[in-house]
Amino acid sequence: MSRFEQSKGPSQRQLRVGEQVRHALTEIIQRGELRDPVLESVVLSVNEVRMSPDLKIATVFVTALGREDMDPVIKALAREAKFIRGRASHALSQMKYMPQFRFRADTSFDNFSKIDELLRSPEVARDLAHDDEEE
Repeated sequence: MSRFEQSKGPSQRQLRVGEQVRHALTEIIQRGELRDPVLESVVLSVNEVRMSPDLKIATVFVTALGREDMDPVIKALAREAKFIRGRASHALSQMKYMPQFRFRADTSFDNFSKIDELLRSPEVARDLAHDDEEE
């Protein structure tokens, strides 16, 4: 594979830096440094950070535990992005460029629950029982 071909997924470097950024953001949130009223009333979980190939943009996937509507939380995080970037710069001082943070709601848990619900449905149970009888 030539070095000019597009890769299928993130590079090892993107994954490693994404994990470092996730740890730095988690520490900032755990310390309670965010002073937005919307963010003070929720428990946030940083589930994943995806870095752009040039490591200048970090897409941060968050979940607010016990909260259905994520829009106010995402907007509050976007308002605090500059402050968060400044705080994270200490933990990420080895990086050449401090990434810009883009916050997104993490919907992977919703997808997992839908799949779990489907697997527990009577139709799937019937099909599984039918497969067991054939063996």
